[in-house]
Amino acid sequence: MCSPNLPLQGNGKVLVIDDQPAIATTLAVIFSKAGYDVRAVHSAEAALELIETEKWVPQLAIVDVQLPAMNGIDFAIILQAKHPEVRVCLFSGRAATADLLDQAREQGHQFEVLAKPVHPTVFLDLASSIVVRAHQTIRPVQ
Repeated sequence: MCSPNLPLQGNGKVLVIDDQPAIATTLAVIFSKAGYDVRAVHSAEAALELIETEKWVPQLAIVDVQLPAMNGIDFAIILQAKHPEVRVCLFSGRAATADLLDQAREQGHQFEVLAKPVHPTVFLDLASSIVVRAHQTIRPVQ
């Protein structure tokens, strides 16, 4: 599952990609109020441009599977090839997602997909766990 039970506050970077502006904006507001540096975009292409041009790499990418041009699974494959440290959480409200997941598995990629609607605390828990792990792996220089 994408979500262990940990505190709902954080200070990491979260990228939200959903072609439905209401969903992307709502999640961005929720993460922002919880203390995260969050960016919301409406396509995989816009997300790749953000990461490349602004050199802004998230710790967590929350990605809708069904996007207008490039789908979320293809985006996740590209993102993880360039930035393997980024955790990707896919979510979808469409049945066609199973076929895309099967194709990704055949190519050696494994992803979990949460079914829409997803309660925001699921995403906040996930983000919190990623930030906690990142801070645990950073050791001060002695």
